[in-house]
Amino acid sequence: MPHSATRSLDGIVVAITGASAGIGAAAAYDLVGAGARVAVSARREDRLATIVADLGADRVVPVVGDVRDPKLNDALVAAAVDKWGRLDTMVANAGIGAYGGILDLDDAALTEMVETNYLGTVWSVRSAVRQFRAQGDGGDLIIVSSVAGFRGGADEAVYAGTKHAQVGLGGSLDRELRAEGIRVTLVCPAGTATEFAIGAGRTEGSPELDAYLRPEDVAHAIHAVLEQPRSVRTTVWQLWSMEQQS
Repeated sequence: MPHSATRSLDGIVVAITGASAGIGAAAAYDLVGAGARVAVSARREDRLATIVADLGADRVVPVVGDVRDPKLNDALVAAAVDKWGRLDTMVANAGIGAYGGILDLDDAALTEMVETNYLGTVWSVRSAVRQFRAQGDGGDLIIVSSVAGFRGGADEAVYAGTKHAQVGLGGSLDRELRAEGIRVTLVCPAGTATEFAIGAGRTEGSPELDAYLRPEDVAHAIHAVLEQPRSVRTTVWQLWSMEQQS
């Protein structure tokens, strides 16, 4: 049987949460480079404005807000639909982390982490699924989780718990939504050299970051998932740098 052709990303419409830096920003640049149109959300308006200036207002629409607010995610989807008429993909990427023992972080920090990493994912998924169902022709949900979602490490128990929750969510959504043509993919990188946990267990410029994945590596995985023919789905993609111990 001949292989299906690679899917073109030219003209597809993608929403990305947590897009002001790191993996989210890298995905925006990568996908626009492939011809996609991108709606991006984050709390930092100036960072989103830079992405728009770099890539063009005809290709990027920014929405400022906190992923923990369901209305922000609805607004992100609405911005994409208002500008380009549809939504093809939601990349649920927004996340935060901090290192510390179970008693080291205060209640507010832990609450923010759980609400951002897990509830933020749930809200973005719900917003996208409503639009996919309205369109009636499927779509892609990509959840940026972590290898920590498969095995936790010391001094990251709550963070790893949120990532386990994302993995459970993604697996269940695959079973729930596949019959509607909605593909669900968990992209699960190991340590990535971003702003993640800087000042909360990581130090900017630390030599250990040299061995980590780059944000562009994870963006490439997202790109590759979307290039798959619609007849194919990848449910879990784990990736490590060649220098990291797995």
